[in-house]
Order: sequence, then C-alpha cells, then structure tokens
Amino acid sequence: MERPQPGDQLIELGTDTGGKLLKPGDLAPQDLVLAWALDPEKKVLRDQSRLNMVVLIRFDPATLGAAEAHMASDGIVAYSAVCTHQQCWVTDWLKSAQVLQCPCHQSQYDLRHGARVVGGPAPRPLPALPLKVSNAALTVAGPFTSRVGGEQQTGA
Repeated sequence: MERPQPGDQLIELGTDTGGKLLKPGDLAPQDLVLAWALDPEKKVLRDQSRLNMVVLIRFDPATLGAAEAHMASDGIVAYSAVCTHQQCWVTDWLKSAQVLQCPCHQSQYDLRHGARVVGGPAPRPLPALPLKVSNAALTVAGPFTSRVGGEQQTGA
C-alpha cells in the first residue's frame, strides 16, 4: 500500500480522477474537507485504502502552533483521517469546541497543535501530512509524520 507521496495533488473525497483538484481558495475557514491524494503523473488516485484518507481544514495561520504552521499552506493543515484508537474515520468537526472528534469512541484531537489528543481513548495524535501549493493546487510536501492507523493488536 502506497501512502500519499511528495508532489501528489489533493482531490476532494467523492470525486474521481476527473474531479477538480483542491486549491486553497476551495476551503472556507473551519470547513472540514476530506480528500485523497492524486498521483499527478499517472492521473490516478493513490491507493484508495481507508488509511490514505486525509482531513483538511483552514485556520487563521496566527492561531497555529509552530510545527503546524511550518507544515501548513495558507493556514490549511492536513492530517490522517483515521483515528489512532480503533481506525474509525475521524470526520466530526466540533466547531464550538474547536476539536476534531471520532464518531466511534469520541476521541478528540486539537488540529491547531499537532492533532494532540484532548479527549477520549486515542493513544496518540493523528499523523500530519505536510502541504504546499504548487501550480495553484494543494500538494503533498512530505510523507505522513508518523504511522497511520490504530494501535497494533497483539495476541488472541
């Protein structure tokens, strides 16, 4: 399984390879967008494993932690959309609490500060995906910062 690679472009979840590439202007402040990485040479989506889904959200750049600001593009941060607890998709943006919440077991992540866990059973932050803008489109600038997915299951 191949994870998003540097140079990949991001395309909104639910669209196919003929869909519109995501540009910074496509993300309104604090509107959550789910995306897949698109191999720009082959014009195909990177392995559509559930572990490759990415969550994007735009913040005021002044509100981001230093590490997040370095990996963000125009205030847009990207993280794995897979909970580090039981691998559910983390898709609920709780605007009033300013956290991303997993609908399965209510783990909560602070996306402005490294997607650190601020509630629930998740054992570690969501992996970040560094971004840049290339040819006006949101582009992957580097690999996920840590292993994607839930905790390893051991024994029977």
